[in-house]
Amino acid sequence: MQKKTQYYTRTAQYLHWIMAIIFISAWLIGFYSGNFLSYDTDGSLKGTIITLHKNIATVIIFLVIIRIFWRYTHPAPQLPDAMSPTMKTMAHLGHLVLYLLLLALPITGCIFSWSAGHPAPVLYLFEIPRLVQDNPDLLDIIKPIHIYLSWFAGIVVLGHIFMALKHHFIDKDNVLRSMLRQEK
Repeated sequence: MQKKTQYYTRTAQYLHWIMAIIFISAWLIGFYSGNFLSYDTDGSLKGTIITLHKNIATVIIFLVIIRIFWRYTHPAPQLPDAMSPTMKTMAHLGHLVLYLLLLALPITGCIFSWSAGHPAPVLYLFEIPRLVQDNPDLLDIIKPIHIYLSWFAGIVVLGHIFMALKHHFIDKDNVLRSMLRQEK
């Protein structure tokens, strides 16, 4: 039987915060390029910014797989006893939705890129092999899916942050600290 802890492992903490920084950065860069730049007036700048977005965002695919494996082999700390069963269920569902979005967003982003005839680069080091060739019909479907998923993910991440702060400042429990500290 595995010992119950009130803190995530250091590896889980690092994965969480690295992925948070990558996701928020990629989201903000994607938002900026999609809403404030135009190929008509900002051609090469927009291309450079989108390439940066893709190079950062594709890393999430690899990190989320590692993170899911780590979570499976190193269970999360127990939620506070003061939380109702309904709230605990909602917390678990919220985390499941986050994991699904962290997979769906970069996957739809890759399909979006490929169907538009562009690569899916990773940290300027290599490209994810194309699974889809240029396909304008698919592009018309996948582009809005990727955009709507990004808005939904942004809302879910803000909710996640809000709930962590609520636990810390209102409930005064260990939920946020479990992702910041280690047992002594």
